[in-house]
Formats: sequence, structure tokens, C-alpha cells
Amino acid sequence: MKPIWIVDDDQSIRFVLEKALLRENLPTRSFTNPQEVLTALAQCTEHELPQVLVSDIRMPGSNGLNLLEKVKAQLPQVPVIIMTAYSDLDSAVSAFQGGAFEYLPKPFDVPKAVELIRRALEESLREEVAVESSQDAPEMLGQAPAMQDVFRAIGRLSQSQVTVLITGESGSGKELVARALHKHSPRADGPFVAINTAAIPKDLLESELFGHERGAFTGAQAARRGRFEQAEGGTLFLDEIGDMPFDLQTRLLRVLSDGHFYRVGGHSAVKAHVRVIAATHQNLEQRVKDGAFREDLFHRLNVIRLRLPALRERREDIPTLTRHFLQQSAQQLGVEPKRIAPSALEWIARFDFPGNVRQLENLCHWVTVMAPSQTIEVKDLPPEILGQADAAGLEASPLRSPMLSAAAGVPASPAPTIATVSSNAWPWELGLHTEASALLKEDRQDVWDVLSQRFEGVLIQAALAATRGRRIEAAVKLGIGRNTITRKIQDLKLDESPEGS
Repeated sequence: MKPIWIVDDDQSIRFVLEKALLRENLPTRSFTNPQEVLTALAQCTEHELPQVLVSDIRMPGSNGLNLLEKVKAQLPQVPVIIMTAYSDLDSAVSAFQGGAFEYLPKPFDVPKAVELIRRALEESLREEVAVESSQDAPEMLGQAPAMQDVFRAIGRLSQSQVTVLITGESGSGKELVARALHKHSPRADGPFVAINTAAIPKDLLESELFGHERGAFTGAQAARRGRFEQAEGGTLFLDEIGDMPFDLQTRLLRVLSDGHFYRVGGHSAVKAHVRVIAATHQNLEQRVKDGAFREDLFHRLNVIRLRLPALRERREDIPTLTRHFLQQSAQQLGVEPKRIAPSALEWIARFDFPGNVRQLENLCHWVTVMAPSQTIEVKDLPPEILGQADAAGLEASPLRSPMLSAAAGVPASPAPTIATVSSNAWPWELGLHTEASALLKEDRQDVWDVLSQRFEGVLIQAALAATRGRRIEAAVKLGIGRNTITRKIQDLKLDESPEGS
């Protein structure tokens, strides 16, 4: 984990915080004035940057508010805590306008100070997960004319910051197009933040988008920045915009109209310097006619529309995408990439792929795990591919396809149990299915409990390994509470794992 930076000209304050955080296994780095901080920011690597910054408000030569402004300009995702004497309280409150996470009054209670820093740390880790760099975006592939039209449109929009609406079926790669639009835009150096408005409960979506102030609702123990603030200077991708609740559409329209919004429970307008890209698989014109989507918001979003073709409309790209995903699957699993026989590739190319590119990617994961040899043959393909291709009249050797052998007059060999799992399944799901089937054959009555405990144990151990044993950080990454992970570790007898924090 990155260090917590402490800035104060008072050596005793630095010493107390350093020791308190050290007891919590939290790394620190201390500075005596803002200029040292700015110099360090210019010289340190990505992993040496602060996870949280704690700064005094009054120091010789400069002050914490100026430092706050400069840090936020460079690292908007880093929470900044301002330390202040009671006489500086007005200045500390004004710091919130500059994006301060919280203020810490002096003299402070050390446990409360550590608790506050912990909250800022958890917020920082949450945002690290939420804000992804567009440089890590997967490559877009396609030689089909329909895809070349999309690529040309991205090129024409490369110097524009206009709002774009991407339409297309689920799984067709709308987020990849949004990332490409960001990557080739003047905002490429800023963050790319994506949110699926259909995946978040209505009651939480407003806070997720616009953030909230401390005490805005039950459980809001600290102020939190929403996705609009996380995307400051960059791009906000609103996926499945057609499912956004009607009342929130009004708030979104206001942001797009005047560039300002209010946090939940807030009274000060926040300026949004964000480019919005929206996507939907629905017919928004019909949603407008049905009264489920605001017509004025539709026209605000529909400045430039890009339609992404379904995979069945670009079948000539399927062989290239298949080989790409097989390479990708092999890298993820740490195995040698598998080759695919021309006959198997022909069967795949004839499939309609209702789940589009995402379904093809999952199919490649499936055959990477399930195909017994290094060359994928027709007989290794999952039932849904073979079934549809057979209906389409594609011929295959009856000895190669267990599903077609009976139709050809050859006794069909029993299909393996795992064949009941769709190719949409991930490799770990296939393994889970196999294990569950084995336990069920034993006529056990505790299969649910046994596999649930093993599943939770694997998740927790993976999170602890990723955080080097720091339980609170692991809980944040898993999306569970501190008490929950502690209880689970005890229940699952994982106490031999390094505790860390």
C-alpha cells in the first residue's frame, strides 16, 4: 500500500501520528512544509505517491489550503485531511470547497485521528478500484465494414469533447468504444470512470453519481465523492442509461445543462469538468414515447450517436477475435495458448452469438479449460454451438460430435456432466459445478454449507494475499465490513493468515 503523507512543522505532531499509524501497520512519510511535498510529488514514482495526505493548515512560507489546491490539481483521487486549531475552524470549513476530505481539530485525540485516517484510507482504496486508467483498455479488433465505420467515427471525434450516445446490443463492446473515445480525446490524461446505472439500486445511485455529505443519511459517517467528482478532468461513462430512474434523469439533465451539481445533503454547488458518454441497448425513442425517459435528456445525450454492430453482423471478425481471446485466456490462466482447428472455427463463425463479443470471450475461456488437447476440435465445442450449427446445416464428422452422432446412426457416447454448464460460464464456475456434482452424488445434506464456506475462504485468502495481510484493506476490496471479515476469518479458521491490521 502507498504511504500516508504527514505535513506539519511541529515535530511532536509528526512523531505522534507516525507512531500511531506504525502501530496500525500503515506506512508513513513526513514533511515539514508544503514545498517539500510538492518537490516529492514531482520526483516520486506511482507507488510512492500518497494514499492519504494529512496536512496542517498553518505553516511557515505557505499553508495547507494552498497545498490542498495544488495536490487536488495533480491527484484528485487522494483524500486530504486538514489539521487545524480551533481558531482556524472557519478556514478548515472553507477547505471543503477545495475538496478536503475532512478536518482534524488540534489538539486531537490520537485514536480518533487514526480512525479518521482509516476512513480516508478506505475511501481512497474504493476509488482506486472505481477509477481505472484508460491505458489498460483492451484492444479493439475488427476488419468488418461496420466496425471500420465505428473506428472512423472515433477518429473524427478524437479532438472533440462532445457528448456521445453509444447504442448496441448487450455484450457488443460499448464500454470499449467509450474507452477508445476517451483515450483519443483531449481528456486522455484524465480518469475514465464507468458506472452501470442498471446495476446499482435506485436508493444508492444518486449518492454513487453525485456523492454525499457527512450525515446526509444513516450510515454516511464521512463525506464521499461521487463518480462525477472522481471523473474530474476526464470522462464519465454511463452504461445502460435507459434504465436510469426518472427522478435522477432530472438531476443528470441539470448537470449536462449548466455543469453544476449538489452532493446528497449538500448546499454548495460543485462544478463538473467532465465529458459524459452514455450507452444503452434499449430504444430510447420508444422509452421517450412510453414516458420512461425524459425527451429533453434524450436530446442532450443524443448529440452524436454511434451504433455498435452485433457480432452476427460482422462474422468476418470472429476468427480474429477467437484467436485473440484464446491468447488472452491462456495468459490469464498461465497455460500454453491453444490452437483451433479450421473446422471448429467454421462452426463458431456460424453461431449467432446472442451475447455478442462477451459470449465469444467466455466461449474461449471455456474451451481453454475444457478442451483436452492443444488443438480445439469440433467435438470440444459446447452444446449450444454444436446445436445451432447443426440446425443451420453445417456438416461435421459424426464421430467428432457426440450431439450429432445419434442423428447419423452412430450410438452417442454419454455427454460429460460438465457439458450442462454453458460456455458463458467462467473457468472457476466450471470447477464449482464439477465439485458440486461430485458432492451431490455422495448424497450429502450439507453441500451448500460446505461449498459456501470454501468459496468465502478462497475469497478472503485471495484478498489478504493481495493486501499483504491487511484485513481492513482486504475488507474494503471485497466490499464487506471490518467486523464481517474478522468474524469470517474466525469462523473459517483462517487465523493463521497474517493479520496485518
